[in-house]
Amino acid sequence: MTVPEQATTRPYALTVASSDSGGGAGIQADLKTMTRLGVYGGSVVVAATAQHTRGVDSTHVLPDEEIRAQFEAVTGDFDVAAVKLGMLAAASAVETIDDCLRDSDGPVVLDPVMVATSGDRLLDDDAVDAYVDLFARATLLTPNADETEALTGVYPSDERSRGEAATAFFDWGADAVLFKGGHVDTDADTVRDTLVTPDRSVTFSNPRVRTDRTHGSGCTLSSAIASRLAHGDELVEAVERGIEFTHAAIARPADVGRGPGSVDHLVDAERWHPSSR
Repeated sequence: MTVPEQATTRPYALTVASSDSGGGAGIQADLKTMTRLGVYGGSVVVAATAQHTRGVDSTHVLPDEEIRAQFEAVTGDFDVAAVKLGMLAAASAVETIDDCLRDSDGPVVLDPVMVATSGDRLLDDDAVDAYVDLFARATLLTPNADETEALTGVYPSDERSRGEAATAFFDWGADAVLFKGGHVDTDADTVRDTLVTPDRSVTFSNPRVRTDRTHGSGCTLSSAIASRLAHGDELVEAVERGIEFTHAAIARPADVGRGPGSVDHLVDAERWHPSSR
């Protein structure tokens, strides 16, 4: 007796980022998040890191031709509904991905990862300048406050400074910016993340979770938003639901490793945020 297949149809999203051997951040976090949110995820590995909950021991960037080969293999076979860009490590890798995305017309979520939660540097100095050209490919940028300051010279602590930083990102070609509030006013009881487009500004508020188990939170957020865009959500809805998922993952972290620990990408987000559906 044979059993007929019952194939599922899911949107396909692609993460272009680096591997975290500990599993809490990077491509591992992206693929876990995409799977949890009902998306079939593929990957382009830019670099391999020897990493754990206490820090980053080493980084090995793949040759540009191998990065390009992965991208062409995936896009030549799959209908990519959304792309998430994470840690790109080196200027040449940034330039390679920029060229690969030249003919892409789907949504691109760019998380300009520069420093790990542990404080370890993850991006070469030359790559910061290379990012500027890549911003023109971005449907959405998701920098934290420190990354915003490194890129624009402006620390986004209030509406005026966020407007100044957003103007710089728009001048570089980005469509929208999500200013993450986790690093701002850390004594406050509320975290406010603000989405800014050329036409509007929307703030999303959540209770601050008092925890140091936030490893992978930025990767989780950007890949969650990319997943929702792959499902067809409009930008504001995708951001809102991505934030809700990430807040739940932070509120119920994974007790792993001997360092601070990681967010839990497999959290039942609906239990903690019913509106996330």
